[in-house]
Amino acid sequence: MLVNSAVITGKGADTKGRSSDEIEQIRGLLRTRFDDLTAEYEEAVAENHQLRLVEIGDAAGDDQADSGSKTAERDAASSLIRTLLDRRTQAEHAMQRLEDGTYGNCEGCSKPIPVERLTVFPSATSCVACKSNRERRAG
Repeated sequence: MLVNSAVITGKGADTKGRSSDEIEQIRGLLRTRFDDLTAEYEEAVAENHQLRLVEIGDAAGDDQADSGSKTAERDAASSLIRTLLDRRTQAEHAMQRLEDGTYGNCEGCSKPIPVERLTVFPSATSCVACKSNRERRAG
């Protein structure tokens, strides 16, 4: 997703070779990602609200299977909303790191995050090694 593999390294790192155009491309990509996630989030919230309105008006005569299906739909909608909100928060954090001059560096070890990782996941805040260590400790 990053244009021309452009990455901003953190404060004190070698930022030579990074033009203001590359910084603006990254900023634009992160902003677009944030805006897209915001639109998806707002759409999911509206759909969830509509689902609840229909559910309230259509609950008479439901058997256990109907109630179970509605609960599963409600859970799936809530899960989607939480996921979108989390992804939007990650994009917002990445934009803040770009402004701070720390975008592209691992929050754990301060080493540069590989361009390949940022290409796949522009909101990444940790290198592969730190992410793996954190996941191992978690579980």
